[in-house]
Amino acid sequence: MQSPVGGEHPRESGGGRSSADLTIRSGGLEDLDDVLSLECAAFVADRLSRRALRRFLKASHRPVLVARIGGKLAGYVLVSLSARSRAARIYSLAVDAELARRGVGRELLRAAERYALAHGRTAMRLEVRYDNDIALALYRGLGYDDFGRYPGYYADGAEALRLEKRLAPD
Repeated sequence: MQSPVGGEHPRESGGGRSSADLTIRSGGLEDLDDVLSLECAAFVADRLSRRALRRFLKASHRPVLVARIGGKLAGYVLVSLSARSRAARIYSLAVDAELARRGVGRELLRAAERYALAHGRTAMRLEVRYDNDIALALYRGLGYDDFGRYPGYYADGAEALRLEKRLAPD
């Protein structure tokens, strides 16, 4: 799997419907077009702009992790680190719809958790739409617990659930 400081590593075997050639690595500017395309395909509203994605991809601490299967972008996760918090935050996570339900999201979350630990964070937080049952099942299955709500969080007025997971080194 992806080390939090870079490099490309094959996905660890774990059964299920995951592809054996899944790799996760730190994103770079060469990934911008693919990440932007996935962002636009995955989200109807509340999308990150090309400019914002470019800024994140250029960041020295490399907060964007990209997953590829056979060279095709399978998904990405953007991790936010605030200097004022011991918790990291999943700012955005998207998986290509054609590659969904193959373990890509799970592996991206695990890579994001390792990234957060490597940067001294003790917890991971995220917001998820209250009716996104697939994402909620994934997060809760990986140990994320509800700790709050944001009414009217999304552009259409939908509520977000706030989830958190305590991180511990392996």
